[in-house]
Amino acid sequence: MLTPYVPYPPSSGGQIRTFNLLKYLSKRHQITLVALYKNDDEKKYLNHLRRYCRKIYLCRRPQKPWQLSNITKAVFSLLPFLIVRNFSSEAKQVVSNLLIEERFDVIHAETFYIMPHIPITKIPIVLVEQTIEYEVYQHFINSLALPIRLLLSIDILKLKYWERYYWRKASRVATVSAADEQLIQKLEKNIHTSIVPNGAGDEMIVKKLEKKDIKMPIILFQGNFNWLQNIEAAKFLVNDIYPKLKQLLPDVAIVISGQNAHKIQALNQSGIKIVDNPPDDGQFIKTVYLQASIFIAPIFGPGGTRLKILAAMASGLPVIATTTGIEGLAVKNNRDVLIANNSDTFIEKIIYIVKHPAQYQKIRCNAYELVKQKYNWQSITQKLEKLYENQS
Repeated sequence: MLTPYVPYPPSSGGQIRTFNLLKYLSKRHQITLVALYKNDDEKKYLNHLRRYCRKIYLCRRPQKPWQLSNITKAVFSLLPFLIVRNFSSEAKQVVSNLLIEERFDVIHAETFYIMPHIPITKIPIVLVEQTIEYEVYQHFINSLALPIRLLLSIDILKLKYWERYYWRKASRVATVSAADEQLIQKLEKNIHTSIVPNGAGDEMIVKKLEKKDIKMPIILFQGNFNWLQNIEAAKFLVNDIYPKLKQLLPDVAIVISGQNAHKIQALNQSGIKIVDNPPDDGQFIKTVYLQASIFIAPIFGPGGTRLKILAAMASGLPVIATTTGIEGLAVKNNRDVLIANNSDTFIEKIIYIVKHPAQYQKIRCNAYELVKQKYNWQSITQKLEKLYENQS
């Protein structure tokens, strides 16, 4: 298995996904993990991974993405910036040596931009796309000034070309949602695709749903603020939803929690609490969810499925989200979640669910049962194992 990050601690979406897959795959498979790292501090997490992996190779990649060498190479080569900043010469050599010295049944590549480290081989490659990257970056640059947008559009074109190129190089491309699978099939009709969804971490699935006090609601948004979609969502919550909501629900409180929350400290104001999550303290994150009353996800950027929403459902929080936010999840409006696509509808749905305790309970119960049945990592790993077996 190749990953562009160290899959511990399970704090970001990719880390949560990979760590849980490793945990369950290790019960029936021998795994060699090649993971990229940026800082030497990340090496301290090796012991958490050794119980699941036969061998682990940590390979250094550029610590800071926006260094001159990365920018220059991206500008003056055919490679997009995403591949350049995630490339490790060390990892390429390690993988080449491993394929010469040892026998493997399958190569699992988590994200397309880890694929340049794999030499030509007859070993089946299962490429898992956690999101369609060029779509995510296209959404971001659409919000920029025209001159910058035109400049970055060149990089988007390169990104789309190479993403599609590596889809064709894989034996099978797996996505986390049907929407992403359909997009890949539309662009590349001759490749084989499957869906291996995301799940809720075992630690987030509560044993039972405790009663919630919704008379003084605490509204939670959780995310890693290295990601532009999460910054965009936090700004929308603070600037577009909260001022009107506060007038109608004076006792409401907002908690915006996640890694790198210092990037949104400017949003801090009375009635809004910004919480910077420690990356290696899972209990802290679970407590943040358990103390909240409602989870909202005003996400407008495309791609993948949101582990934060699955975590909310697993911990017993009713979710109010955009259509984009719940894309790829087998949820229905007014049954498992409430859907809102603008600030007025978010406010309307928040007030509705606070004023109607029976609906509050119905939605959180339905969502909780759905996660336990469909979005648990044990059953997800079994789907992945069948996919492996079909490649052998």
